[in-house]
Amino acid sequence: MKITLVNHSDIVGGASMVSLRLLDALRAQGIDARMIVKQAKGAPRGAISAIGGGLATKAAFIGERLRIFAANGLNRSTLFKVSTADRGLPVHRHPWIADADIVALNWFNQGMMSLDEIKRIADMGKPIVWTLHDMWAMTGICHHAGDCNRFMTHCGRCPFLGRPRHNHDLSTKIFDRKKKLYDTVDINFVAVSRWLAGRAAQSALLGNRHVEVINNAFPLDRYPTVPSMSRRELGLPDDGSRLAIMCAARLDDSIKNLPAAIEALNLYDGPQPLTAVFCGDIRHPGLLESLKTPYVALGNITDADRLAQIYAHCDVVLSSSSFESLPSTLIEGMAAGAVPVGFGGDGRDEIIDHLSTGYLARKDDPADMAAGIKWAISSDISRESQHKAASKRFDSAFIARRYIDLFNKILDK
Repeated sequence: MKITLVNHSDIVGGASMVSLRLLDALRAQGIDARMIVKQAKGAPRGAISAIGGGLATKAAFIGERLRIFAANGLNRSTLFKVSTADRGLPVHRHPWIADADIVALNWFNQGMMSLDEIKRIADMGKPIVWTLHDMWAMTGICHHAGDCNRFMTHCGRCPFLGRPRHNHDLSTKIFDRKKKLYDTVDINFVAVSRWLAGRAAQSALLGNRHVEVINNAFPLDRYPTVPSMSRRELGLPDDGSRLAIMCAARLDDSIKNLPAAIEALNLYDGPQPLTAVFCGDIRHPGLLESLKTPYVALGNITDADRLAQIYAHCDVVLSSSSFESLPSTLIEGMAAGAVPVGFGGDGRDEIIDHLSTGYLARKDDPADMAAGIKWAISSDISRESQHKAASKRFDSAFIARRYIDLFNKILDK
């Protein structure tokens, strides 16, 4: 069986990391799996082919962004909260597509691949599996609809496009293009969480289609519950304080809701001293100045083994995001023995068993998150039991076998 995955990058962003892990998991099960990316930032690998570069790549990216920029009234703040996939690279010409038994699409926005490419690949006779990492496949242009319910009927008057709003804006046009594509191409959709599949079921685009639920794969044996590196070696405070960690590719991305985490940490009133640990880029470091509790900002950690060692020293792993499909950081932290604390009502519900393996705070309620941090610090949950709980649901081999079963069913058809 030959599987070709398509993703924007190999290691940049959460969807890239979990797609890379799926690639490794499938190969570990004996599947001839490869991945085509726009840009490869990790170590060179024979199973990954980067097709980006040159003027064509820049033109696809800039062309899409300029159209969005014009449509949203030249508003930079929402420029990367939406995508159109009206431009992209000629992925269908890659020999790995021609050789594939199945083409598995992941996150391919920002100039990687257009919607037209999906039709071209399907016209080659290739079965398509599209793994949904966010809501983009079921909306007109946004990746997370938030409180907007227009995706349930027909997108238009998009909040991300500013004012004045109208019913035939850019979101309407891309919504209609997706509907035409879905009506003509047989796509096998996979959601990474039940919450995301539930949103798909509510949508006008995917509501009448079957959406399989398969969680992301994690090499959880790489996350020790007992660290082999000291706090000092890792840049962590060696003062005996308890550690609460928050990680993101970009901490001050509005979706990550860093102000809520800061407020929750400021409200923490537990008996044990607490230090906050932040991993990830932050464009506005001044945001952390309002934090009353001690903290360390470690920047972006690209070494997965080093990050695993950091998690193994932490007592709590936080997720204050407004929305999450299936946050990797909570699973990774939990695999290393930390107690996850996050807002509920989305994919985090599938990771945390409330008051058993972690704490699900009321949505957008920093005070309840502070209570969750206090509960987690005071709990007597063993680190080994946390690792076992994470492995039971998200172990790479288990998830790979779920995908292989799906691939076999598709090929049998």
